[in-house]
Amino acid sequence: MTSQPKTSKKILHETANSVIYYQENGEYDRPVILKVLRQAYPSPQQIALLQNEYEFSYDLDLPGTRRALAQPRIEGRPALVLEYVAGEPLRQAFVEESPDLRDILRIGQQVAETLGELHRRRIIHKDINSNNILVSSDRTRTWIIDFGISSRVDLKTEHLGNFETLEGTLSYISPEQTGRMNRVVDYRTDLYSLGVTLYELLTGKLPFAGKQIMEIVHSHIAKVPPPVSEVRPDIPPVVSNIIAKLMEKNAEDRYQSGYGLKADLEKCLKQLAETGRIEDFKLAENDFSGRFQISQKLYGREEEIAGLMQAFERISQGGSEMMLAPGYSGVGKTTLINEVHKPITAKRGLF
Repeated sequence: MTSQPKTSKKILHETANSVIYYQENGEYDRPVILKVLRQAYPSPQQIALLQNEYEFSYDLDLPGTRRALAQPRIEGRPALVLEYVAGEPLRQAFVEESPDLRDILRIGQQVAETLGELHRRRIIHKDINSNNILVSSDRTRTWIIDFGISSRVDLKTEHLGNFETLEGTLSYISPEQTGRMNRVVDYRTDLYSLGVTLYELLTGKLPFAGKQIMEIVHSHIAKVPPPVSEVRPDIPPVVSNIIAKLMEKNAEDRYQSGYGLKADLEKCLKQLAETGRIEDFKLAENDFSGRFQISQKLYGREEEIAGLMQAFERISQGGSEMMLAPGYSGVGKTTLINEVHKPITAKRGLF
């Protein structure tokens, strides 16, 4: 059935796949957001993303998120009707100003709590960035939006393929989300992306910027950005360390829950309120994931990994070699060989 809005709608912004409208009144008796696909005959992938967002949002009764209300067709095109929340994207809110540290800490605290609740519900967002977090004009409320690529599974393996098919927003995706880290993707990918977002808000620039996709992917995997406190000397070292911990390459070294991050940001805000400054303290003292996690680090294969890396360095200079990895089924041959994902990316190679 085709739904025709009763009142005119105003374009808020446009993306490559959809047009976002604001509608004041209509059959929903309240302001709503209309997300309408551009094409009358969209691709199966575009339809799947819209359907996924609806399925994750329509019954998500969680403060700090935006619910989907309906999935109609508008002017013959697939669409979503979403709750209207009075906020603007973080990138837009802070594009022309140097944000106050208290505002950023409060925003980080609220988003961390919302992520903690999402992860408790076994939901991985997978596209946290400064456009998918809305903030109110008084900086007191935040909302996470756009669940188009979210997943309800705890672990997800990213497969190597065309860089154009990577899920998520390239400048914010975690190392494991690139598919080139020999690691599965779990809820901690959202914490890395939040770290990138907070880095961007405080410094005014992304930690990794490049003109080529492979350059940015390699940076996520192997490069450490300048600390926030180096880019902005007025930022306390402990805040810089919190963001650095969020952006650790290995998920085991990051915060293990949104609640642990929230606790540390609350300590920062409390110190600011009481003394006007933030002193160093031990991070992640209240950081508990609440679930059993087996480390994905590869142990006991240092010699074999070194041999693979040396062989790769030799052939990257020209020539060719063949290496064999013998062993019984299940001893970890595939896991060992997949360790070359990282250096191959650095050399712009294909696996």
